[in-house]
Amino acid sequence: MTQAPPRLGNTRLVAVDGPSGAGKSTFARELADNLNAQLISTDHFATWDDPTTKWWPRLVKALTEVANGRPGHYRKTDWSQGFPCVEQGEEVTIHPQGTIILEGFSSARKANTRLNAAIFVDHGDERARLERAVRRDGEQSRQHFIRWQQYERGWFAVDETRQRADYVVTSS
Repeated sequence: MTQAPPRLGNTRLVAVDGPSGAGKSTFARELADNLNAQLISTDHFATWDDPTTKWWPRLVKALTEVANGRPGHYRKTDWSQGFPCVEQGEEVTIHPQGTIILEGFSSARKANTRLNAAIFVDHGDERARLERAVRRDGEQSRQHFIRWQQYERGWFAVDETRQRADYVVTSS
């Protein structure tokens, strides 16, 4: 993964994808620490009503800057007020550096052509994943996560994310 030539300018991009509550954030944090990599989350972009689409160009724009050897910038989505989420959080700078870990649902999508590696973190029990996510984010998020999981099932089937992954990690 870190031996392959960079595909984002002088930077390697590794995606850690998978369904909600599977443990991908924990895995990605550990990986970023081990690789001394910057960690970016798709939660910085997505919203409950837009899990994958409208925000993607914002990420691509920031990553294009990195590919050109310049820092990329974006504003995080502010999830603190619940639904609807608004794009008014803090500004983040993505630095051109050795490795960037892009963590979150849809990070390893087919359209992400600059990836050096795609890792899919899975936890097969959807009910357990739902409870894990609700424990993390609060009971008020349950209905959002139920809809999100339905969306994930369709997304992963069409995008073939797990099948295309370079590595599959099963969490407990």
